[in-house]
Amino acid sequence: MTPGYEALRHGTALVDLSTRSRFRVTGRDRARLLHNVTTNDIKKLTPGDGCYAFLLTPQGRIQADLTLFCFPDYFLIDTEPELRETLPRLILKYKVADQVEVEDITGETCSIGVEGPGAAQALAANAIPTPAKPYAHQPWGECTVANISVTGQPGFRIFGSRSFDPPSLGPRVVPATADDVRRVRIENGRPRFGEDLRENSLPQETQQMHAVSFQKGCYIGQEIVERIRAQGHVNKKLVRLVIETSTVPPPGTKLTAEGKEVGEIVSAVSSPPSQVAAIAYLRVPHTEPGTVLDANGIPARVESAESGKPN
Repeated sequence: MTPGYEALRHGTALVDLSTRSRFRVTGRDRARLLHNVTTNDIKKLTPGDGCYAFLLTPQGRIQADLTLFCFPDYFLIDTEPELRETLPRLILKYKVADQVEVEDITGETCSIGVEGPGAAQALAANAIPTPAKPYAHQPWGECTVANISVTGQPGFRIFGSRSFDPPSLGPRVVPATADDVRRVRIENGRPRFGEDLRENSLPQETQQMHAVSFQKGCYIGQEIVERIRAQGHVNKKLVRLVIETSTVPPPGTKLTAEGKEVGEIVSAVSSPPSQVAAIAYLRVPHTEPGTVLDANGIPARVESAESGKPN
């Protein structure tokens, strides 16, 4: 395995996340509009707080995911690069008379991940804040440090201007590549929108229920989410698998039980020493940890009935 992978798994790694999309949401009605169009309770956030949320269609299907950070006079939104053009349109579609502006600040800002078991120690050794709660954030000079991880490992994210010079955290902190990040992310069952979280997915299918508040008021798609909650189930769920092979199966590989199709793989990577880690959608009766399925003649074991959650 590469030095970046080993650092993410056993030490501390730097991850360049500048290609992710970032937006500043301002205006007196910003909290109300974001509360009304996302699945989480935005109105309860105070400066220094944050949360993860979905944007849904009226039919309850996921259109986007995003992380919101609350500041005294604006919200910072962090999301996938592919959503840079789409996200503002999805938010402002329901603006009506609200006084809200969504500014794309991707080009003038940067973000850097510091992730791995040693991340907090590496930051603290350099007098950099380490917010304790998931999505909490603190100022550090002209930057902001947030408790958030892209891989599912312990980690933090530093937001700064485009001219920000990443700190030297010591010789043991090494860069991790996009491939390193993807491998660890999938090993941890941390789904990514556009790859594992699909535009036709229902929130309960993804098992990312930290993105949903059941105590807030109405929002787009709430009726479907609440109906599923009342019924108590969905037909399929996202799970983490380990496959006993060194050959990585392609997305769409079918999973079977007793010759019947019960799900499919959506992402997979080689995982040391000689296995494959995968994320898959499975029919609910087959999602119990320890369940062994068939992936083209190779045993595939359900490792967790819950995919990755925040730190």
